[in-house]
Amino acid sequence: MTDWVVLGRVSGLFGVNGWVRVFSYTEPREGITRYHPVFLQRQGEWREFKIEAGRAHGAGVVLKFTDCDDRDQAAALIQSDIAVRRAQLPPPRPGEYYWADLEGLRVVTLEGVELGVVSHLLATGANDVLVVKGERERLLPFVQGQVVIEVNLEQRLLRVDWDPDF
Repeated sequence: MTDWVVLGRVSGLFGVNGWVRVFSYTEPREGITRYHPVFLQRQGEWREFKIEAGRAHGAGVVLKFTDCDDRDQAAALIQSDIAVRRAQLPPPRPGEYYWADLEGLRVVTLEGVELGVVSHLLATGANDVLVVKGERERLLPFVQGQVVIEVNLEQRLLRVDWDPDF
């Protein structure tokens, strides 16, 4: 497991005073504003930033970072991932997982057929979806007890009830 957990991404500018639009992966979306400090990935390195202000705005979130006071400074942050150190997060409750912990897990059917590895997850209205990349890409609903039968983080394995031909 990585020490970094990505919570969102700077997606654009908001106004002229250094505010940015953020696509947040947290639930609720504005939950990203509660983390201090956050780290932005710039040129392959994580740099610490402090959130001065933030709020939900439409379907997304807007943030103002300390010492980011104009549109040009904010523009330099576009497309940066926003992360925190794993130690900043509360431990997940039993049966809950951080997406970052599921990414990279091997996916195997109940019959032992390898489907591939979890590339990433997608949020949909109904449930999250695992994007599994193997000999082909598969989209599996993350529905515990029906599709996802076992999550074993120690073995880096997801056991699923899924037809490999589907």
